[in-house]
Amino acid sequence: MLCRSCNVLFRVQCTSKLNIMRSTAKQSATEERDPAPIFFNSNVQQLLKKLTRVDLNKVFRTKNYGVPLRAPEYKFLTTEELDEAMKNAEKKAERKLQMPPVVKVRTEEPEVLSYDCELQDHSETKFVFTDISFGFSDRERMIVVRDVNGTLRKATPDERHRMNETYFPRSGRKLRMPHMFEKEYLKRLLDQGNYEFVLDRACLQFEPDDPTYQDVTATTYEAVERAQHYNSLRSTRHFGPFAFHLAWNKSIDSLLLDLIETDRLDEAVSLIQLYHIVNPEAKSVSSHFEPGLEHSFIQAYVESDSKKRSVLELALQANVELHKQRAEVEAGVRRAHGHT
Repeated sequence: MLCRSCNVLFRVQCTSKLNIMRSTAKQSATEERDPAPIFFNSNVQQLLKKLTRVDLNKVFRTKNYGVPLRAPEYKFLTTEELDEAMKNAEKKAERKLQMPPVVKVRTEEPEVLSYDCELQDHSETKFVFTDISFGFSDRERMIVVRDVNGTLRKATPDERHRMNETYFPRSGRKLRMPHMFEKEYLKRLLDQGNYEFVLDRACLQFEPDDPTYQDVTATTYEAVERAQHYNSLRSTRHFGPFAFHLAWNKSIDSLLLDLIETDRLDEAVSLIQLYHIVNPEAKSVSSHFEPGLEHSFIQAYVESDSKKRSVLELALQANVELHKQRAEVEAGVRRAHGHT
């Protein structure tokens, strides 16, 4: 009787503590903004694909990741076969440029299933029970842990990762985090400009909602932004999440300046439209784009929301003068050929 009453009291106390922890976690989760619904929006996806700027030569280039190179294969094709091969290459490029998802950081608090004080200190180590049946994903697979104090709970993300890698290892994924993601080694890789290698490796090692994954990607994006090495990520699957990261943190001015200076006004418009979707409270969100009025649309953002207004205005004015000079040259060529 005494053990049973103690067990009931223990369950009540632990349940009340658990409810408090859950309510606190829910409150903090609601306060944090979730980027997933915005990132997976169809309009946002179209804008990110446009900003990625697909270049087939770069998409299918050889990456020196320590993998043996294959000998090139040459074929003689007719015009029809060549067109079909190009269409297949474009479809394959679209699959290779599939963007890693941008989601909210997961919560580390595992769900408690039961408290059994009868099993407290029954063993000096905890027990991990894993369902190794086929047909389940790594997230859906049932993995529970019996702690030393008698608590039966679901596995933490780290425990789930280790169990999945033990029974169902993935090629290239390590059981323990590689040293390259530690702060010292990561900084060295980023200083050398190995941005794509770091991001590719992070996608292989971690899940998108892993805190370490999000720290590594954010650090890499900030390094690219500081160095303004935008071409290192263009035509890769990481440029879309990179542009989304800039819009999410309201820091698109440097990328916008690069697009204006390289006369990519259509992409500059897409970047600002992305900024408006991600930040609906922006002052320039009321401005609407009309074809042929790229300069005025960009100018509305520069005047209302940019943090580098003077630099962007000078670049935009220089671009306006460039387009005027081109128009004058084209008009002179038409007059020289007798066209009015």
